[in-house]
Amino acid sequence: MITVGSLCVGYAGYYLCRSNLSVVTPLLLEEFGPSGLNKEIIGLIASSGVLFYAIGKVLSGVLCDFFGGRRTFLLGMVGSIIATVMFGLLAGVAAFMIIWSLNRLIQSTGWVSLVKITSNWFPFGMYGTVMGVLSLSFLFGDVLTRLFLGSLISAGIGWRGIFFAAAGGLTAIAIGAQFLLKSSPTEIGEQEPDVNPQNLFGSEGRRKRPLDMVMLLRPLLSSFSFWMVATISLGLTLIRETFNIWTPTYLAEVAGLSAGSAATYSLLFPLFGGISVLVFGRMADRIGGGKRSVAILAGLVPLVAILGIMGSIREPSSAVLPLVLVSAAAMLMIGPYSFLAGAISLDLGGKVGSSTTSGLIDAAGYLGAIASGIGIGSLAQRAGWDAAFGSLAIVALVTVGATVAYWRFQEHLAERT
Repeated sequence: MITVGSLCVGYAGYYLCRSNLSVVTPLLLEEFGPSGLNKEIIGLIASSGVLFYAIGKVLSGVLCDFFGGRRTFLLGMVGSIIATVMFGLLAGVAAFMIIWSLNRLIQSTGWVSLVKITSNWFPFGMYGTVMGVLSLSFLFGDVLTRLFLGSLISAGIGWRGIFFAAAGGLTAIAIGAQFLLKSSPTEIGEQEPDVNPQNLFGSEGRRKRPLDMVMLLRPLLSSFSFWMVATISLGLTLIRETFNIWTPTYLAEVAGLSAGSAATYSLLFPLFGGISVLVFGRMADRIGGGKRSVAILAGLVPLVAILGIMGSIREPSSAVLPLVLVSAAAMLMIGPYSFLAGAISLDLGGKVGSSTTSGLIDAAGYLGAIASGIGIGSLAQRAGWDAAFGSLAIVALVTVGATVAYWRFQEHLAERT
């Protein structure tokens, strides 16, 4: 319980120094708009951060498997705090891009470290439940961050003050994690649980650390299941990151909300995402953990329709419809998304490769999500939000196809065994 609590609060704290840019985007556009800052440039900054986050996922995943998760989890917090303070002290597009990219590179250590620690603490029969709970950390962490920072904006705090407040909050959380978080049960005199016997590494999956890079990467890169999960991650992460980056701006421009209200109401996306994690996690448990692909399809098929509707509206009569659509998108997408770098990564990677598996799957997703910044920002700037969300509907449809392929392959494996 202490481990789950420490990981939940710790990873939620990461979002103080991640969601802050999304929350203050309307303020940055207002202050620096006359000097040329627009949605396209903000999107470029966000995309640069996503690119470095994707690169960092690969590097951090491998480092965690070789050196352990606790150290990288804590160091990631410290590095993000420093980068966030620097962002608040500087100004200019070049400075914003460099510091934000550095921050996202450092933050890539967070989730893969969490997965590594989880593989040491919990038996494979609890992966779905535990990762479902831990997934709430990035969802409700995002909710609380947007609520907290949105209230500060409404109180008149400028964008620099928002960044300093975010850094202060993560500092307090990091101090608590330093004292409470343990890397494995052996540190308190208990045995570590076993892994899923169907992991890609076989009996070697029980090892705490890999022998070399070949042993770590070969089983993953030669697995069709791994590549299909990576493809699904690419599509869903692109869509998720679009909502994470642009929801406050979308609500301000389409729903007509003020900057403070848009920041606050943007918490609906992670809030309903948290409900989605619980609902889809329960659904997967009821139909069998090996059939998570069925649960993923149950969310993605109606998601295509929701995104299509968002792409068909330009001037809603009130803010209600955009808010309902944002909430529905979160409800249908975040639960399936949480399976990919969570329980499925633990199933495939065992102890020996859990963080690398999670990191590679997440990296594939965030490489695709680069388009959520510059691509969606450019579409919204040049053609409007209807074109932006219409393109996301196409991405969701392609992701449905990849999920069907993964599902059919898993069924084929089950028949053979």
